[in-house]
Amino acid sequence: MRFAALFFCLAFCGFAHATPVSLIPLPAQLQLAKGSFKVDEKTSIRVPANDQAASASAQYLAGLIASTRGLHLGVTDAGVASQAIVFQRNPKLAHAEGYILDVTPKGIRIEAHDDAGLFYGAVTLFQLLTPNAQHGEVQVPALHINDWPRFAWRGVMLDSARHFQAVDKVKQLLDQMAQHKLNVLHWHLTDDQGWRIEIKRYPELTRIGAWRTPPDAGHDGEPVRYGGFYTQDQIRDVVAYAAARHITVMPEIDMPGHAQAAVASYPQIGVTGKRPPVSVDWGVNPYLYNVDDASFQFIDNVLDEVMALFPSHYIHVGGDEAIKDQWKASAAVQAKLRTLHLKDEDALQGWFIGRIGSYLSAHGRRLIGWDEILDGGVPADATVMSWRGTDGAIKAAKLGHDVVMSPAPDLYLDSLQSQLPDETAGRGPVRSLEDVYRFNPVPAVLDAAQAAHVLGAQANAWTEHMPSMRHVEHAAFPRLDALSEVVWSPASSRDWMGFLARLPAQFQRYAAQQVDYADSAFAPVIQVDANTALKSGKALVKLSNQAGYGAIHYTMDGSAPDGQAPLYDKPFNVIWPVTIKAAVYASDGGMLAAARTRLIDREHLLSRTGAELVNCKGSDFRLHLQPMPDATSMLPVYAVNIFDTCQQYLAAPLDDIASIHVEVARLERNFALAHDIKLVVPRPHSTPHGELVVHLDRCDGPAIASAALPDPANSTRRFALDAALTPQHDEHNLCLVFTAPTDGPLYAFDRVSLIPSSENKAKP
Repeated sequence: MRFAALFFCLAFCGFAHATPVSLIPLPAQLQLAKGSFKVDEKTSIRVPANDQAASASAQYLAGLIASTRGLHLGVTDAGVASQAIVFQRNPKLAHAEGYILDVTPKGIRIEAHDDAGLFYGAVTLFQLLTPNAQHGEVQVPALHINDWPRFAWRGVMLDSARHFQAVDKVKQLLDQMAQHKLNVLHWHLTDDQGWRIEIKRYPELTRIGAWRTPPDAGHDGEPVRYGGFYTQDQIRDVVAYAAARHITVMPEIDMPGHAQAAVASYPQIGVTGKRPPVSVDWGVNPYLYNVDDASFQFIDNVLDEVMALFPSHYIHVGGDEAIKDQWKASAAVQAKLRTLHLKDEDALQGWFIGRIGSYLSAHGRRLIGWDEILDGGVPADATVMSWRGTDGAIKAAKLGHDVVMSPAPDLYLDSLQSQLPDETAGRGPVRSLEDVYRFNPVPAVLDAAQAAHVLGAQANAWTEHMPSMRHVEHAAFPRLDALSEVVWSPASSRDWMGFLARLPAQFQRYAAQQVDYADSAFAPVIQVDANTALKSGKALVKLSNQAGYGAIHYTMDGSAPDGQAPLYDKPFNVIWPVTIKAAVYASDGGMLAAARTRLIDREHLLSRTGAELVNCKGSDFRLHLQPMPDATSMLPVYAVNIFDTCQQYLAAPLDDIASIHVEVARLERNFALAHDIKLVVPRPHSTPHGELVVHLDRCDGPAIASAALPDPANSTRRFALDAALTPQHDEHNLCLVFTAPTDGPLYAFDRVSLIPSSENKAKP
């Protein structure tokens, strides 16, 4: 009975929180009234004469409605009238970016004091006009909305340095940001792996620095040459496109570290004077800018062109992960440090950042950097972006600096969204939709005066493991829906179940605009106890999903489950072999998550995918990687720990198991680990390329199987290993270890299968 109650609630409880209007982010104040107003082809949009901003917002609304609902509304400045959508100025409204939206049976009115308020009123009305996937006329419920943002900074960082996105793809992200009332695009344009912005004075930055030769170039789908850059005309176009949607584009030009692409282009600005390649390795590379006058002149000249392209008040200078080995080894840099009477290299970085801050201030701009800029002292007017958790923000706010909350892993969009077998590439730990929704941008330890320094928050789309915009969209949506509510709506209005109830309509808007959102929060998880099933011939099937929301329908005959398929309300027993398929539906019958399938038979009960294995004790680091660093496919992905190759198959049933079959993927080891290289665990190997070794119970337990790894030069990237197992009884943990040399490729488990004796294989 407890199971029945629990899963009935899973299917239906969330629907009680459904609101008559599916708005994201939730407005500050919303009051429903009686009646409704019909919007159809006869409805006009009226704007004040000679008000270009109002006209632009009206045209934006009309264009969105035409493209998503097929409803064409004319825009006119023929004065105020009933039975129309009216945009109007209201100088009495006090909140910046705020608006009032009234719907009555006689018409719709949007009022705002500033241009942004009119625009955001149009965004809210767009959502009211698209409550479902239907086309044509729509009845809008009567209501009164008084709305304004909680925070001024509502951002997204797009990393175009690691993987380059075409201009039209960047614009697609800007379109969705606008529809979520997000107003800062932090554009990461330079790093070790690429320089993406044209600088007229220094053409080598894009002739050389914008391109890299990938590992194993030209093989297995890896491009021979990878890269690209934005011309200055393209950047102006993107900046103008964003501005029309009330989004500020803030550039990031990394310094003093993450400078390898720049140094590859102009070696004289580096510390050693030698030309490195543009990096193919993710992580922390050693190349820094020099600290001599010529290098600062180079940086100043670059910043001059950057400031001419980007009117943003803030210029981001990075400041993160600048390991100081090159500075420590340079006699010239050490002499400079002594001349400046600085105690160490961290203080030298503080001096470096301070000099850049002064240059930006002299040109009417303001410096912002990652929280490492605090380590060596920072200009008094610098703004700090906290990424190493929230400690940097707390320290900065207490020192009187403005801060933007952007902590890892909470707001890192390259964090995995789930542990689903079909989850795309990313890094652990999982940061779910609910994790983002429950994020609080204001740390509780700050008093009111310190909390006032929190400008807002942003999510970061680092693209080491997101090589295409499809990956970015999958990682960003719907987690950006959650972020938009965190940074726009009042904290007191936070309601997780109510938020979920508003998502189905948003998913339909995504579908209409071909946004490749993730359904990870709602996807059905099909659970069975494999060992119990093997012993009994029956499997107890449990269905659930991450969000705990939606109606789960399932089939057992291999057919696709629709809304008429059996509704899951409690665990059920099946006799295997059987194929379970499950999908999740919203209360209106729309699909929340596509069907997932689990085949329950002896072969699958005796196997685990690489994602189902767990790290051995000692390191919790985990990445889900694609076959090649620049692969653009969404699957397959492989779970790896780049520090320790040991993975565990927990509670392996070893009675009558004769051998082990392991499907393996060979991956590129393109990771710059800097000082963390000491954490990599080497394993002794007895064959030239290493082995797969299976240990019993513990990672230092007895070896019960071994198979040699093939020569990477003469084998495919995916291959299988088979090894006889020393006979065992009962259930044991198996530690599976690759002993390959740590200066060679990585190896990942695709699937690990236990193979019964011939007698067992013959059993039904």
